[in-house]
Amino acid sequence: MASGNVNLSELNSIRECVTSHQTVAAKLNDFANKCSDPQVKQMFSQASTQAGQAASKLTQML
Repeated sequence: MASGNVNLSELNSIRECVTSHQTVAAKLNDFANKCSDPQVKQMFSQASTQAGQAASKLTQML
């Protein structure tokens, strides 16, 4: 979106990506909370954080 203008199709695609990343972040966080292995827990937690950050960055594009 170099021009700063986003058409409706692009907007809907970005919204779908945001929703997908938020869903993934929530699921990974849930997996992390259910893990007993500290290394696996940390892996899921970090991945959840990254997915949440990606969703935030996409939201900022809107």
